[in-house]
Amino acid sequence: MKVLVVEDDRKVAGFIEQGLREEGYVVDIAADGEEATMLAHVYSYDVILLDIVLPKKNGFQVATELRREGRNTPILMLTSRDAVEDIVRGLDAGADDYLSKPFRFDELLARIRALVRRGGADRMETLRYGPLAMDRLRHVATADDRTLDLTPKEFQLLEYFLMHPEEVVRRTTLLEKVWDMHFDPESNVVDVHVGNLRRKLKAACGSQLVETVRGVGFALRNGQGHAGERPDRS
Repeated sequence: MKVLVVEDDRKVAGFIEQGLREEGYVVDIAADGEEATMLAHVYSYDVILLDIVLPKKNGFQVATELRREGRNTPILMLTSRDAVEDIVRGLDAGADDYLSKPFRFDELLARIRALVRRGGADRMETLRYGPLAMDRLRHVATADDRTLDLTPKEFQLLEYFLMHPEEVVRRTTLLEKVWDMHFDPESNVVDVHVGNLRRKLKAACGSQLVETVRGVGFALRNGQGHAGERPDRS
């Protein structure tokens, strides 16, 4: 899943980014409110972690603007302000939850999982396609009921393919969704990781599930009577 962290304190932002990346999340950082709204317009995020006290636009203004535009990405406000009026103002501005600083990182992860479970951005907890199944919150993927031993990037690639079965996904799209906005588009990192994922899937269920579409990208296709089957919500 992809998270936007909006935090002007570099140490705090770095701490959150490192922890989320270790948990397998794709993370973008915005240091002020204007950069946050720009990124939210360009990219699709599963969750936005939004500080209140920010340069240029504060967190209340960012949340209000995004909600006014109809964007329903879950917003978790991170704030050193724990006065009731600030909490109420944040929730009224469009935040789904809040977490007071300082906080425990395991609590932050639990709040993120809770927001995803609520479906604030129509995200599905469980994805299924053909012989594949993925529990996004428990971070477990299986093929023919066999648990797949995937690296974080392989898990994220499979997650994106499961969200878009049968569709041809361009390499540039995977760079944007699975890596981050600063990644070198000339790198062959996508092909390397897709190749590793493909081999693991074939070893688990004997099927070539991820096809290469020459000159374009890749597609998750079962080829065993499951064409058109969409991810299921459990």
